[in-house]
Amino acid sequence: MLLEESYINERLDHLGIVAGVCQEIGLASWLDAQEPGNRQQVSVGTATVAMVLNGLGFSNRQLYLVPQFFANKPVEHLLGAGITAEMLNDDCLGRTLDWLYAHDLTKLFAGIASQARRTFGIKAEQVHVDTTSFSVSGDYARAEGIAAEPAVIAITYGYSRDHRDDLKQWMLALATTHDGDVPLFLQPLNGNSSDKVSLLAVITAIQAQLREADGEASVYVADNGIYSESNMRQLNQAGVKWVSRVSETLTEAKTLLQEGSETWQQSEDGTMHWFTCDMALPQGSEHWVVVRTQASLQRAQQTVQRQVSKAQTTWEQKCWHLSNRRFACEADARAAVERELKGKPVWLEVHSDLVAHPQYAGKGRPRKDTSPTSHQWQVATTVTVNQEQVEQEALRKACWIVGTNVLDPAALSDQQLVTTYTDQGGVERGFRFLKDPLFLASSVFVKKPERVMALSFIMVLCLLIYRLAEFRLRSRLAETQQAIPDQVQKPTARPTMRWVFQCFEGIELLHVQTTATSLVLVLRLQPVHRLILTLLGPLYEKIYYPSG
Repeated sequence: MLLEESYINERLDHLGIVAGVCQEIGLASWLDAQEPGNRQQVSVGTATVAMVLNGLGFSNRQLYLVPQFFANKPVEHLLGAGITAEMLNDDCLGRTLDWLYAHDLTKLFAGIASQARRTFGIKAEQVHVDTTSFSVSGDYARAEGIAAEPAVIAITYGYSRDHRDDLKQWMLALATTHDGDVPLFLQPLNGNSSDKVSLLAVITAIQAQLREADGEASVYVADNGIYSESNMRQLNQAGVKWVSRVSETLTEAKTLLQEGSETWQQSEDGTMHWFTCDMALPQGSEHWVVVRTQASLQRAQQTVQRQVSKAQTTWEQKCWHLSNRRFACEADARAAVERELKGKPVWLEVHSDLVAHPQYAGKGRPRKDTSPTSHQWQVATTVTVNQEQVEQEALRKACWIVGTNVLDPAALSDQQLVTTYTDQGGVERGFRFLKDPLFLASSVFVKKPERVMALSFIMVLCLLIYRLAEFRLRSRLAETQQAIPDQVQKPTARPTMRWVFQCFEGIELLHVQTTATSLVLVLRLQPVHRLILTLLGPLYEKIYYPSG
């Protein structure tokens, strides 16, 4: 008698790590606990985890294709017993997005992020805040005669960070921790929102949330979009400690950059120079640091050189046209020179000489003893570049100002202030992650603005899971003084999670079913995979070693 046997292969890849982080922070159970009476076939929490797995699977599938993504994945192993790929259809996921929107996306994410920080031991001492835009291709026109809910964002035209002014857009405010670049706050915004208004509201909301949850951040960091007299006054009155780049368009900033200083300080490696100035402004006292780095100087020199080449050509043409004109008197010629030289850059020098051309009565060549009846005046010009002035202009353009209301140097030194601001790149890296072409968010496939808002929650949730896994792995590598090979097989203690995910490609679960036994085997698990799983923790090892 022949034994009936079955062998089923399922692609696990890196999805076990993603599912492990979701389990460790209790994502599904926390969401389900927000409405215990919800009786969907697939719970809201489980469906949300499924969308996170789809997003971090870098498959870029529309909602109705999610079952196709899970067709060859170990769905029950990742999401729980009884869950199948067919259950994760667009109807199920659409209802989940509607539920998320109805339960205040910002509040939901704040609760999840707070629980995640406590679980992973991440502090929110420095909070970095910024906004970005996401372009969409649809019409997204509001129906006439129907008033939109106040909480629904307006998908409309606005200033595009993606340089797609032809498309409508929506915006997203995001806040991340300094420790691990972990997101702790999100808020979808209208497509034409102003940073001056939205960033102030975001900081106020984060401050209230952190006070309720796990304490207040020591300092909030934002770009110069937030800097204005009224905003800084409100933050100062609220007792918020802030760090921001100061807009160079301010009169005080222009004056300070123009005057410079003779007391520049230098970092130990010589890559950064700065001087400080305490400012008494209408909104309160501020400490400004004027910074010039080696990188900013190189960029400024290249920019100024392009401007010099273009301006020199333009002014040579203007002077050529001026030299071809004739003037009736010397005063007219000098007035024309003065008029034409308005707006000349300080580093461009125009030397002019007046040439008198005698005019005689009658036609033909005059006799030698004939006196001219009048004179016409011509301007002969020479355009040169003052290289010393060019260098001074490059030095000025290379400078930028960081301001703060933390006036005690013991609490925040000048170098710490500059470093705190430059770490603003963490939130910008988060935006780059969200806009990755392989990510869920490269195209927003849903039609309702409410679901666009809910999808932004899924997007930032994916970023949260990604950063948590990266933070855990890097921390454990540093603690144990170990390393894993990078893309060129060199040891690194700070791998990106994207690279780790690629390392796990091809790992499969093999389900062996016979009348005598039932086994689940893991295929292609290499020593580097085992090291990573050991560092991440027992929960992750259990996912990849289902048979013990």
